[in-house]
Amino acid sequence: MTHHENTALPMEYRTEQSRMNILGFWIFLGAEIVLFATLFGVYAALYHRYAGGPTHQDLINIRDVLIQTVLLLTSSFTCGLAILQMRRGSLKGLIGWLVVTLLLGAGFLFMEINEFAHYIHEGATMQTSAFLSSFFVLLGTHGLHVTFGIGWAILIIIQLLQRGLTPVTTRKAFIIGLYWHFLDVVWIFIYTFVYLKGMVM
Repeated sequence: MTHHENTALPMEYRTEQSRMNILGFWIFLGAEIVLFATLFGVYAALYHRYAGGPTHQDLINIRDVLIQTVLLLTSSFTCGLAILQMRRGSLKGLIGWLVVTLLLGAGFLFMEINEFAHYIHEGATMQTSAFLSSFFVLLGTHGLHVTFGIGWAILIIIQLLQRGLTPVTTRKAFIIGLYWHFLDVVWIFIYTFVYLKGMVM
């Protein structure tokens, strides 16, 4: 079946199938917002239930968290540059900036794993208190999403290398870009309401 292409639109929007897929992904992100809103709600409800275990002030190293934040927010910027290069028709630029984005994301994950290892070494585990259970579930869910995003983007890079810029591959690259920006927005809320709030309350 031949799909009509509207060449006046960016390549990722040129076919009806691509436009429907992008719309469907926006709906999926709506469901993801509900998921994280629920996790934030649980965290807020259990915030002061330390059960005699460590509190925020006992655990958090705000310097390391700030580095994580810089890494992830910078990766959002480089992801935007990747899509800009895609719109300019540069396959090399798209792949190059996607690789930089993934390296920054991997750096973020490395630091988060070290952070969790530090907490566990200090005796702070999911079993320690309700507060720590909600804390680990919220951050762990976000970390798993970042891990999934890295693996997904690697598969898209492989397809780009094999097929070049087509309506299908550009749509996939655009969607992973939306997903990555969403994860960065979630992290801003985590940084603000988990880490910064934990330092002052």
